[in-house]
Amino acid sequence: MSNLKEILINKKICKSVWFMRQAGRYLPEFKKIRSQNKDFIELCLNSKLCSELTLQPIKRFDVDSAIIFSDILMVPYALGQEVKFIKNYGPELSKFDFKNFKENDEKKFTKKLKNIYEAIKITRENLHKDKSLISFIGAPWTLLIYMLNLKNDKNEINFNELNNKNLEIDQIINDLNKYLCIHIKKQIEAGADVVQIFDSWAGIIPEKDINYYCFLPNLEIVKFCKNLGIPNICFPKGIGERYKDFKEIVKPDCISLDSEVDPVWARNNLKNVIIQGGLDPKVLFRSDDEIFKAATKYIQTFKDTPYIFNLGHGLLPETDPDKVDKLIKFYRNFNG
Repeated sequence: MSNLKEILINKKICKSVWFMRQAGRYLPEFKKIRSQNKDFIELCLNSKLCSELTLQPIKRFDVDSAIIFSDILMVPYALGQEVKFIKNYGPELSKFDFKNFKENDEKKFTKKLKNIYEAIKITRENLHKDKSLISFIGAPWTLLIYMLNLKNDKNEINFNELNNKNLEIDQIINDLNKYLCIHIKKQIEAGADVVQIFDSWAGIIPEKDINYYCFLPNLEIVKFCKNLGIPNICFPKGIGERYKDFKEIVKPDCISLDSEVDPVWARNNLKNVIIQGGLDPKVLFRSDDEIFKAATKYIQTFKDTPYIFNLGHGLLPETDPDKVDKLIKFYRNFNG
């Protein structure tokens, strides 16, 4: 059993390290493949290349877990929306059509994502049995932001537009949860053994709406994972002290901290749940001593409790891979 699963399942205090976006933009070997594959969606549907990209950080750093190279927006793609990634802007989706959305079914959905499941199968075959293979999804709220094109150029959300849209939001969220659970099950059947749920835009939900848009949809997915016996990690980024409410309501196996959450506060307030991450990815732009000092704070804070060493968000494109290597070695050799 991997150290990651020892922590998630058996609550064992042992060392486990992996990083969000560890397979990607900061690695020279990734950039080489990406330069030869301009269409990001096509790249995500290339099973052999996705497996190769997934394994790159394993080969370079020997991290404890692999996370499949994919994207949360492969779900809207499979549900019929056109997804484009615009350079220096980000993802852009075609206009949401509720009628077309309702015409989806499980067979059509999984057929469009079959290459992802094949990538997981290939990766599992080439990954040491002592390492976990993490699958992931975007939570319904975060997917809605993109599917309904609610985010403007300043990363601001127009809630009036959301409320005024002549859409069956309840129905969309329920259907999204259904297809997300299907996607999880297929990834697990292909060989993944842990799932992470990214609610990357949870932090912008108004206080009065956070239960409806964040807590309850995540709860349904976590229940599904638990019924499957699959360890789950939730990342409700940006919700501050509502992490405590999230933990009490959703009851995930593990909760991943963003960089704004004070680790001491988390240790004292998030009881009976595994903690992951928290270290600011921008710390890796600093000197080695500053990186090690920042890492030490997290290591020391959680030294007496099961903890997964990770970041408070994904590795940034400008990150020096040598800094990542030094951080991993520092963590593994730490005996303070």
